[in-house]
Amino acid sequence: MAKCLSSICAVSHVVQGDFLQGVIAMPARRALEKEKIDSLEKLSNYSEEEIMQLHGFGKNAMEKLKIYMKENHVSFKN
Repeated sequence: MAKCLSSICAVSHVVQGDFLQGVIAMPARRALEKEKIDSLEKLSNYSEEEIMQLHGFGKNAMEKLKIYMKENHVSFKN
């Protein structure tokens, strides 16, 4: 049986929670869930650069995420 490639697994991974649903696209949500980031509090423990390194995150998702975080008085670590 062939090994499961991470890029294929990421595509077939189903997001369980509704964290950031309607805020960012599914690839970015799957990337956060894969890292067990399921709250703004956990997200604030990461830098913007660390999140941008996740497969599925791009400039558009990051801009939407930063706006949402600002509205909720949360920021990335420095």
